[in-house]
Formats: sequence, C-alpha cells, structure tokens
Amino acid sequence: MAPGQKLISEGKLDEAISFYKNAGQTNPNAAWEASLGIGAALDLKGDYSVARQEIQKGIDAAPANGKVRALRTMAISYAFTDDAGQAGKYEQQAYTIQMAANDFNAAAGTADEAARIYLEGGDLDDARKWYEKGHATAMQNPKLTDAEKDLWNFRWENAQARIAARKGNSSEARHIAASAKAIIDKGTNPDQAQFVPYLEGYVAFYGDDYAAAISDLQKANQKDPFILVLLAQAYEKSGDQKNAMDYYRKVLQIYAHTPTGAFARPLAEKKVGS
Repeated sequence: MAPGQKLISEGKLDEAISFYKNAGQTNPNAAWEASLGIGAALDLKGDYSVARQEIQKGIDAAPANGKVRALRTMAISYAFTDDAGQAGKYEQQAYTIQMAANDFNAAAGTADEAARIYLEGGDLDDARKWYEKGHATAMQNPKLTDAEKDLWNFRWENAQARIAARKGNSSEARHIAASAKAIIDKGTNPDQAQFVPYLEGYVAFYGDDYAAAISDLQKANQKDPFILVLLAQAYEKSGDQKNAMDYYRKVLQIYAHTPTGAFARPLAEKKVGS
C-alpha cells in the first residue's frame, strides 16, 4: 500500500482514497489495509465519522498480525478529535494483544502512545498511569541491554517532566528535564539527543517562558507537526502573529496520520481558518 501512503504524504487525499478503494477491490486479502488507508485520508480531511467506519472495517477484517496496527489507527483517529478516553480503549486492546505475545518492547511503545494521547488531551492522571505502565513493561524484557534501559529511563523522565510542566510545576519540570538530559549525555542513545530541545521547549512553553520555548523548539525536529504547532503557539502568546501564522501553515503542509499529526492539524486548521 506504499503508493497510497505516498499520496497521503503529498496531500493528495482524494487520489489516495481512490487508490485504496481500487486496491481493496482488486485484492480482497488487502481490503483491511485499504480500509485503514481510506480512514487515515478521511481523518486528514476532517471527515472523522466516516473515517472511523472505514477503520472499523479494517479492524474487523484484519488478520492476527495486523490487528494491533488497525486498533492503533483507530486510536489515532480519536486523537484527532481530542477524545483520549475512546483512543485509550483501542490502545488498551492493542497493548493486551502485545503483552499476550510477550512483545514487551512493542507493548511499551503502545502504552507510551496512549499516555501521550492522554497527556495532550489534558488527562494528566491517565497519562502518568500509562507512561508508568510503558516504562514498567519495557523493563520486563529479560533481553534489555544497558543502552535500552537508558532509553526507557529517558522516556520515563521525559514524560514526568512534561506532566509536571502541564501541572504548572515549572521548577520540578526543569529539574526532571535536566535528569532526562543527563541520561542522553551518557552517549548510549545518540539518536535520542534530538528530543532534548523538544523537551526543554515543552517545559519552557508551559512555564510561560515563550522566548526560551521558541529558542529551544527551533533546535528540535522541524518536520514534526507537534513541534511546529508548539512554536506557532509560543509565537502567538508572544504577540508575534505573523510568525505564529507562518508556523500554523507549515503544520498544514504535513499530512501525517500519527499522534503528533492528530494533536497539531486540527488546531492549525482552526487558526488558519479563523
């Protein structure tokens, strides 16, 4: 289904839907994947109700090895409408399947995905519960290397810092963020260093230090729609409407059926539309 994914990434959503419909008719064994693709494109168009009908078809028809993907696709669909409670139900089902297979790493990733949806939905208690579950699940893996332990410890510290920031505990958030950075500074996970300025920018943003947030977030991944939407909001709160709108428009140039896309796109559409 790579051609359909490419069409979506290029913003050619109607073409993607046509491709997936044809692919599902041509190859009935791939119809479940086609339904997920159609659902993703419809979510990005903002047609959430019909999107979920399509994704449910994908869940119902998915083989055992595709069920987790289908469930997480539905979770993301609910993230687009800021419905963390419904998203969490589907993440829980995916998590249960992965745990039954003793796939601790994948289950931990699903738990963290659920946690982030809860966090950005403003449910801080469930966010913490799921982040804690993700960390504990990862640590159950008997084959975990020291570097992988560092990775999951970083993710847990990162999560706690963001939760503290959302609660308005700026000093605590900065302290925990420094602990997270110290783990990365060990050098065991160099690919994770890119997430440090994002974390620092997130903490600064929710600490109302918008100048620091802008400085930090500009050092983070500029292809991540959530980072771009945070930048837009930081500029907006600083009174710089021009840069804010520029970043909101940049968000809308990214077509991603991911949690970060789900958090960012609806807000950017609302801002640009207004």
